[in-house]
This record gives sequence, structure tokens and C-alpha cells, in this order.
Amino acid sequence: MATVRLDIKTETALKRLSVRRGQTRSEVIREAITRLAEEEAEPRSAYQRLEAFVGTVDSGGRQLSTETGKRLSELLKERSDARRPG
Repeated sequence: MATVRLDIKTETALKRLSVRRGQTRSEVIREAITRLAEEEAEPRSAYQRLEAFVGTVDSGGRQLSTETGKRLSELLKERSDARRPG
């Protein structure tokens, strides 16, 4: 058996979760620890860690993924031209 001291913010969150989920505070804590232990046991790829963020950026209709090679070439040429004395 373990005793845990919680700050006020964490204690409030625990109480809220307990009521919302219809579980005791101990059950909420046990479930949270179980989930954390499972996450630690499974190595995750970079994609899995960032999966929640993939596809969530809005470019505002600028179609940034079209003709990226062409745009990159233009940028590199501009930089190269800017370095040349003229």
C-alpha cells in the first residue's frame, strides 16, 4: 500500500475524474499508473509519438505541398544569387 501527497490542482483533477468516471479516487489512480506502465513498456516510433499532430496544420489554402521541389530550387537560387558580388 502507498500513500501519495497531491498538490491542490492535482487533487481537484482527481476528484473531478473520479466523479465523472464513477470510480473511486484509488481506482482512477490505479488506472492511470497502469496506463503509464503500459506506455513505458511499449517502445513507440517517432510517428506514433507525433500521430496526434499529423494533419492538424491548416495552411490557409496555400497548397504548400504542391511544387515543393520547384519552390526549393527557387529559394536556393535566390540565396546563391544574393551571395554573389554584383
